[in-house]
Amino acid sequence: MKADCNAVVRVTIPNIITIIRFLLVPVIVLCLMKDAVGWALAGFVIAGVSDGVDGFIARQFNQRSELGAYLDPLADKLLLVSVFVVLGYMDELPLWLVIAAVSRDALIVGGVMLSTIMGNPVPVQPLFISKANTAVQIVLAILVLAQLAFSIEGEGLRFTLVIVSGVLTAGSAGAYLVGWMRHMSGDGQGSAERKS
Repeated sequence: MKADCNAVVRVTIPNIITIIRFLLVPVIVLCLMKDAVGWALAGFVIAGVSDGVDGFIARQFNQRSELGAYLDPLADKLLLVSVFVVLGYMDELPLWLVIAAVSRDALIVGGVMLSTIMGNPVPVQPLFISKANTAVQIVLAILVLAQLAFSIEGEGLRFTLVIVSGVLTAGSAGAYLVGWMRHMSGDGQGSAERKS
């Protein structure tokens, strides 16, 4: 039992990088609120690069851990949701998209918690549509931050990304909900996602 506990809380270099990414979130939000958008963009890009770096180190040097498996996607989602909420507050993203993105993540977290409380934990697996949604959200956030920092044109591209993000957000929420209901009813293998 003690060995299992140590495996869960083992601190690795990827975990330290992930924790640094957590710490970057309030810095990025503060930069946005203080109209230092260039610094916010730099922080967002650094966070994105660090996500790739910690994944590479975890795979190449066998430093995967159960703690990292939960912390890494949580850091990603905290960053994205925080940036989306602030950009929505700044009227740079439509309110409906911000509400949809936050509600989707709340739905997933609530479903995982409820299934665990009911003694029927849903398997934690990434969904392809969710990965696509996250990728589009990242590109959208970078585009908006770059437009604000450097006065870059591209309203058409922003509008397209907003629509695609909205569709993928709704689709991934629906896919999760269907999988969760199937899992809870015992009909097939439902799947939750690691908030990725």
